[in-house]
Amino acid sequence: MTATPNTPDTSKAQNAPKTPKAHNTPDTRSAPDVQNTRNTRKTPHAPGTSNAPTTADAPRTGGARYLPAIAGAAIAGPGSAVERIAVAEDGAGPYDLVTGPDGALWLTLVHSGEIGRLAPDGRFDRFSLGAPGCAPCRIVVGPDGALWFTRTKDHRIGRITVDGRATAFTPPTPGCAPWDLTVGPDGALWFTETTADRIGRIAVEGEITEFPLPLSGAFPSGIAAGPGGALWCTLNQADALARVGLDGKVTVLPLPTAGAAPVGLADGRGGGDEAVWFVEIGAGRLGRATPEGDIQEFPLPDSASRPHAVTVAPDGTRWFTEWGAHRVGCLAPDGTLTEYALPEGAQPHGVAIGPSSAPPGWTVHVALESGEVATIGTGSA
Repeated sequence: MTATPNTPDTSKAQNAPKTPKAHNTPDTRSAPDVQNTRNTRKTPHAPGTSNAPTTADAPRTGGARYLPAIAGAAIAGPGSAVERIAVAEDGAGPYDLVTGPDGALWLTLVHSGEIGRLAPDGRFDRFSLGAPGCAPCRIVVGPDGALWFTRTKDHRIGRITVDGRATAFTPPTPGCAPWDLTVGPDGALWFTETTADRIGRIAVEGEITEFPLPLSGAFPSGIAAGPGGALWCTLNQADALARVGLDGKVTVLPLPTAGAAPVGLADGRGGGDEAVWFVEIGAGRLGRATPEGDIQEFPLPDSASRPHAVTVAPDGTRWFTEWGAHRVGCLAPDGTLTEYALPEGAQPHGVAIGPSSAPPGWTVHVALESGEVATIGTGSA
C-alpha cells in the first residue's frame, strides 16, 4: 500500500444548463473498457421485448416487497421533472456521484482526472488528482466522513476530504483496474478489481487485503453491501453474481440469461427489500437476488437500452440509468415502469438518492458523461 497526497486545484464552472452534443451511438470512451462492450469471446443472448414475467419461482422473502413482473409498457415521465446543470465541458464526464456529509454532490470527472463538488447554492469546484488519465469512476462516502473513489486507469483507490485534500492508495496487485467500491458491514471499504479477478478491502487507515475469485476472466464490476452480512458483486464477463463473506469466502450465483453482462448493483434494504438489485447491460434487464440465492430477471421494454447503474429509493422504487437509450427509468414496487428522456448523447451513468426539502424528502441525481448533472423531481414520478 502506498499513499500519495495531492494538492487540490479548484476552479468554478458555469451552472447554467446546456444542450450536450448529440451522438447517434454512445461514446465508447465510457470507462471501464469492457463494461459497455461485450467481450467477443461471448455472444450476448438477445431477449425479446415482452413484459411477461420470467419463469423463475417467486423468491422466499419473508414478506419483503418484490416485483412479480413489469406491469405493461413504460410510462413517459414529464420532461419538466428533469433539471440539468452543466458542470464541466462536453465529454469531461461526470461518471458517478454521491451526496457528501457536507450536503454537496461529489462527482467523478472520469476523463479529466478530477473530483467535482456541486454545492447546494450552485457553486461548482474541481479538485485535480494530479493525474489527468487516472479515470476516477465510482465514489462513495466513507465511514470516516471522507469521499472514497476508484481510479481505474492508474490502479488506485482515492480518498478526498470535504476540504479538498486528496490521497491515493495502491493495491498489492499491479494493473488491477479497480472500478466500484462500497462500505462494508465491518466499517472498511470493499472494491472490485476488474482485471485481476479479485475483491479488495481497504481499512480507513489504508491497509489493503485482496481476496481471489474462483473464476478467471470474470471481470468483477459493481459491488454493494447486502443482506446476510455479506458483500455482493456482479461478474460482468461470467454472467453471474458473487456473494463474498467478510472472511473472503466466495459463492458464485450464475444468472439465468446468457450474455446478461451484469454491471451495477444496489442494496435493496433501504427500500424495505431484503435483496440486492442489479442491471444487465447485455440483456436489457433488471435483476433481483435474495440471500438464499433466488434470482429473478425482469426484461425492460427496450432490450437494447443497456442499463448501467441502479439504486433503491426509500419507498422501494428502483431507479436505473439506460446508458444506450439516453433515459432514466424507475420501477415502482407495484411494477409500474416510468422512463425519463434525456438529450441524445447525454450518456447517463451513476445514479444516487439525495435529500430534498420537498416531499417525499429525497430526490434523484444522475451523472451525465456529456458534462451535466440531472436531477429528477420525485414528486412527479
